[in-house]
Amino acid sequence: MDTAAKQSPAPAAEKPSGAAYRNLVMATIGFALTFWAWNLIAPMSADYKDRLGLSSFQQSLLVAVPVLVGSLGRIPVGALTDKYGARLMFPLISALTVVPVLLLIPAKDSYGAMLAVGFLLGLGGTTFAIGIPLVNSWFPPADRGLALGVFGMGMGGVALSGYFTPRIAKHGDNLPFLVVAGALVVYAALAAVLVNDRPGRQVPTDTLAHRLGAAGRLRVTWELSALYAIGFGGIVAFGVYLPTYLKTWYELSPTDAGTKAAGFALVTVIFRPIGGWLSDRMHPAVVTSFALGLAALMAIVQAFDPELAPGGTIALLCMAAGLGTASGSVFALVSQVTPQAKVGSVTGIVGAMGGLGGFVPPLVMGAIYSAKDSYSIGFMLLSDLALAGCVYAYGRMRNIQRDS
Repeated sequence: MDTAAKQSPAPAAEKPSGAAYRNLVMATIGFALTFWAWNLIAPMSADYKDRLGLSSFQQSLLVAVPVLVGSLGRIPVGALTDKYGARLMFPLISALTVVPVLLLIPAKDSYGAMLAVGFLLGLGGTTFAIGIPLVNSWFPPADRGLALGVFGMGMGGVALSGYFTPRIAKHGDNLPFLVVAGALVVYAALAAVLVNDRPGRQVPTDTLAHRLGAAGRLRVTWELSALYAIGFGGIVAFGVYLPTYLKTWYELSPTDAGTKAAGFALVTVIFRPIGGWLSDRMHPAVVTSFALGLAALMAIVQAFDPELAPGGTIALLCMAAGLGTASGSVFALVSQVTPQAKVGSVTGIVGAMGGLGGFVPPLVMGAIYSAKDSYSIGFMLLSDLALAGCVYAYGRMRNIQRDS
């Protein structure tokens, strides 16, 4: 039996408790709200571009900065969650995220100020590394894939942002920021009462640097990081850049572009727990392989610039289904092969690589469009990466033994 099975906090036959489901619900809501905050700039980026006279690259950088900071921030936040628990970390990070959300109001007329606030806004993207170890500890191995997939639906905060932020802004430029800040304050107060760490959880006694070093020395950490950078990175990249792509290439209005981008994000949200559910029934590496294969095929289709209705819509939604399924199955694999006391640290690294996978594509897409007046090269690069992940997951990762 592997280490993860030995250190699992609950035997496979155990049924999840009411407390497990309560923590799952709270973690998912918190993830969704902080992800909405994390993605506040992207749906309004076209307005910022017009108001501030930005180039395509400057616009891409503006939406990418929170992604970068939120991704890298998952590494220390995951390790701190191992040490101090989600009961402290969830309300703390949620409350701190209120600050940059409100700072977006005075910063909106200055590109430099927006970049600085975007840096701080990255804090909202770190809660992923809090929720994974929390949910993982409360659910037995037989139910973890689905539970982690349900938690992953919190990334639907991107869809909420894409759909609601521009619509709320029609009633007042500052209103979206006030609404999200208020929601975060309410959630932080509720989380302080309703989020609980599993009794008897293992608390590491070594230093933060040692824990991160130990997680970094695990080969599977970097294998999973690469797969997650493709799957979840693709989701993040499209979440922040799809409104710009649709507005620029298909000449949609900002509201229509945000609505269609929200539909893309919604499909990824729906298919993430499906990826986890399938991974409870077959090897998650096989699920990942087929999901990334689908995403690669659809990226090739989109590279040929089909009409938005129906070809482009079908290709983008099928791509979303593949990326969402892969993001769910990869973390089902994390829960199987990682010792419970290291789940936060490993999750932080893997989650960071996934977020970084979302940082680069918007910059690349913006730069390519500025240079070539086309997005086809960017989609072909995505197809190459997804195909490489498909082959590696099937050829190497399915040899990892499942939790018994």
